[in-house]
Parts: sequence; C-alpha cells; structure tokens
Amino acid sequence: AAILSIKLKLQPDQDVEKMCTPLLLQDQTNLVEDYVGEYPELQSKLLQILDTWCEPGFNIRDITRQYQGLSRYKPEKLNHKILSKLVFRLLDRFNVDPALCPNVINQRHLRTLNYLFYKRFVEKTMTQENWTDHVQSTVGENRCLQGHLIQLLVRHCDVKTAARWARRYGLPKETLPCAVADELQKLQIQERVEEVAKADYYEESKKKDYYQLPIPRANIHFLQTWEEALQCWEKVLRPGQVVGIDMEWRPSFGMVGKPRVSLLQIALKDEVFLLDLPRLLKEAEAEGEKEKLPCFIQRLYADAAITKLGYGMSGDLSSLASTCSALKDMDKQAQGVVDLLAVDKQVDVLSSEQSYKERGFRQPEKGLSLLVQHVLGKPLDKTEQLSNWEKRPLREEQIFYAASDAYCLLEIYEKLCKDPASFGLSSDLTESLVGKPSIKPRAKKQANKGEVPSPSGQQCRGCDKETSCVPAPISPKEFSVVCDNMLQGLGRYLRCLGVDVRMLENEDDHRKAAEIARQEGRVILTSGLPYQTLQSQVAEGRCFSVNCSEKAKEQALKVLKHFNVQVSLTDIFSRCQ
Repeated sequence: AAILSIKLKLQPDQDVEKMCTPLLLQDQTNLVEDYVGEYPELQSKLLQILDTWCEPGFNIRDITRQYQGLSRYKPEKLNHKILSKLVFRLLDRFNVDPALCPNVINQRHLRTLNYLFYKRFVEKTMTQENWTDHVQSTVGENRCLQGHLIQLLVRHCDVKTAARWARRYGLPKETLPCAVADELQKLQIQERVEEVAKADYYEESKKKDYYQLPIPRANIHFLQTWEEALQCWEKVLRPGQVVGIDMEWRPSFGMVGKPRVSLLQIALKDEVFLLDLPRLLKEAEAEGEKEKLPCFIQRLYADAAITKLGYGMSGDLSSLASTCSALKDMDKQAQGVVDLLAVDKQVDVLSSEQSYKERGFRQPEKGLSLLVQHVLGKPLDKTEQLSNWEKRPLREEQIFYAASDAYCLLEIYEKLCKDPASFGLSSDLTESLVGKPSIKPRAKKQANKGEVPSPSGQQCRGCDKETSCVPAPISPKEFSVVCDNMLQGLGRYLRCLGVDVRMLENEDDHRKAAEIARQEGRVILTSGLPYQTLQSQVAEGRCFSVNCSEKAKEQALKVLKHFNVQVSLTDIFSRCQ
C-alpha cells in the first residue's frame, strides 16, 4: 500500500500514523522515509507522532498491541532508545527544527547530564569550571532538566551544592526534596555566604606530573580581528617554517550535525597563535571579504616549503571543511604535512597500562597525550578537552590547554628527528613522514621500472638498482619470505604461486619479521615506516618495501620480478593453502 501510494502520490490524502506505524513495526524505516520524503507537512506530522511516543509515562505497548498479527512483527523496534535515534536521523535528513520534538530533545539532554556527572564525579576527568559550563548550557531554562539536575547533585555531591544550584535557577521550594528545601532556606537567610571552594580534580602539587608549556603566557596570542591576525600570517607563511597545528570545537554529545571549528591553534618555536575562527569569519563576511581566511589556510597547507605538524590531521581538516565550505578540498591540496598519528604506533614504548600504573594516574593515557608522555616524559593534562570552546571569553586554563596541544607537536617532532633510533624509528624520519594526510598516493611511472614507490611516496632502498643487475632466476620453491601483518593478501597470493610464505599475525610486532628472517633465511616483505626499521636488521637486499596502495596481484608481480622468481604451471597451488 505504501509503495503504491508513493507511486500515485496519494500520501496527502492518507493518515500518516496509520500508514507508517505498521511499517516501523516491520523494520521498514527506509520505506517510511520515502513515504514522507516529498511532503514537509507529513515529515513534521510523523516527527510529532514519534516524539509523542517518547513522552515520559507513555506506554508504547498501547500502540504495538494493535498490530500483533503482522508478519515480521518486531515490537522491540519501537523502544525509546531506537525511537530517539530515528527522530534525530529524520530531523537531520529533513532539516526540521528540533524544537518540534521536545520529548526526544529532553531525553538527549538528560543523557548528556548523566554523562557529564559520570565524567566529573566517577571518571574525574573534567574540571569544575568546564563541567559547570556544560551543565548550564545543557539545562538552560528547562524546569524538567533543572529538577533532574538537583536530584543528580543530591546523589553525587551534597545537599548544600544542590541548594546552591536550586537558588541559581530560582526553583520553588515545594518542587525540591525536603533536605534541599531546608538547606535553601538557610542559604537565603545568609545573604552573603562565601562560595564553596572550587573542587579541582588535579591538586596543584600534581601539576608537575604533566607536560608544561615552555613559553611564557605573553607569547600566547588570542586573535579576534584581522588587524591582529596579520602578525600571525607574516610569521607563519615563511619558507622553511615548522608549525604545529591543532583545532578545538565544542563537543556535540551526540547532537545532530558536524562539529564546527571554534579555535585554530598555530604554534611556532617561540609563540602560539590562537585564532578565533567564528569571530574572524564573521568580521570578514561583514567586510565582504569571505575568502580572506580560507585563502590564508589554503596557502599554509598548500605550501610544501612549510612543514605542518598535526595529530589525526584528516579529522581536523574534515571539521575545517564543515566550518568553511571553501576549504572542503583542503586534504587533496595539502603538501608538506606530517601527521604524528602515523608515527605514533611505530614508537618503542612501555605499554600504556604499565606506564599509567607506574605514574599513579587514575586513567591510562591515550592518543596525543600518550605520545607526549612517551617522547617528552610527561602526558598532557586533558581536563579541558571537553570544554565549551564556543564560549567567550576563554578561561586561562583553556588558553594554556589549547596552546600546549599545538606546541607539544613541535617538541615531539624535534626530539624524534634528533634521535629517531632511540624510539625504534628510521634515521630518515623526516623523509618518511612528510606527505599528504590520509591520501593513498598513486604509483608514479618510474624511468627505471625496477623502482617501486613506497607508500610514503619515497623510493624504497634496495629497489633502485639498475635493471642490468638482475639476480639469477629461481623457482618459487626456492623463494622463502615472511610477510608483515599489513600484507597478508600478498602473502596468500604468493602462496598460491608456490612460494614458501610465513605471515605475521595482526597483533605481532613488526620486528618479529626480522627474527624469523634471520632464523629461517627468509626475505622480509613489508611497507612504510617498518621498512626503515627492518631493513637495518637483516643483510642487504633481504628486505623489500611493497606499495600498500596496490592490489595483491600487482604487489606479487613486482616482488617476483625484483627477485627474478620464475613461476611455472606446476608451481601454481603446489603448496597447501
């Protein structure tokens, strides 16, 4: 009936609830979306119906009971959690004002509140100021959420704190728990009660356990106007410059839409610039020069003479593109970028579990903080990570956090380049890392066909010999290899051709390949940064770098050609697969 109605465009004459409810109970949400797809008034009506079902106290069984005879009947598809996700997806798809669905929005805010209490009082990874910002933003003027907040405060804090929040929101005493109402009365009698000291999770004595920014506060510049930004442009866009780049945005806590960058941090050796992107974009638009900021950022990323350091740079560029549409192809234009996320897994370190236990942290470090700890000795203090980065003015703690996130990239890079061997990295670290973020390079045609580009875009050693120096031909039975764990497809293909193959498991360390190669006289097949480490641990010519962007068959052909392995019909499937 729904499909025919769509074809005949009968939807405006039908009851949207009667048509869509049985479809939802049969898990036909795609058909429901198509049914209302061209009719905004039906979209709004459907969303209002779904929101009504999410109302507190509403018994969804009253709806589902009518349809028990349906084939493919799935009443579990109409629980509150799944309904809530469906509503948010439809709001996003149809671009409908979320205010149309107050029950679902309230439920999402309730979950956000519970999550904030978990981060602050259970996990203890959020500062008081940061937590307060988010609680105020989430609760707003909603009386229901304010009441829920008071209950959570009684459970996680104390009656006095709950009473202070009740006074802040002007909640009537009759709506409060008795103990909170009594405490509120005491607070009202004392006109000037000294504010309870802020409970900082990290005591001052523990600050020494975290990475400290080595430049003075005066060298951190918060830029909100184009006049101020000019000093940044002139210093950053110098050839040979090395800059650390990071971005911050307000955490979404599951709300609809992509994050928009609120702060762009650019670190140089002696100073850090914090660019207030929303303010700068607004000012440029008011002056009729919307391309000002995108032009600067494009020049920065496209200039191969400027080394840009980041961590998880593709995610940052994606957020930048959603903030300013003119930057949507930034990842394709970027040159001279070093994404330290790519080198992170290659660094020789203690396990994070062992490391955090030794230092006495409540939570194991992860991501950039873990890399900072391994390379510089102390982790980042991440308590400001979930800050409300849209709120102005920024607090001093936020400013130091944002500056540290960008500046530490410079120190990591400098230390890794000075002594890569002590971290298990190759001596030509810079060459291996500089490239484009999250883009698979295409294999370029080489003048010498024996040359194979490595995945980092650099020529691999051992592959650039003259074609006249071809080794003596051997059969697949005489050729023994060990494949690194990112080349299991290649390993399986070579085994089909009769080659003696051993493959590392996914959890194996790359260096296990060198042990196997030495013990069993095998050639190592690897790719990228591990090649730089492994080729120094075996004899010359016993380690070969494969281009990861190619398919297994293409990889195999190049390996066979390089080592002059002659495959006959009898070799194919001669080994157990």
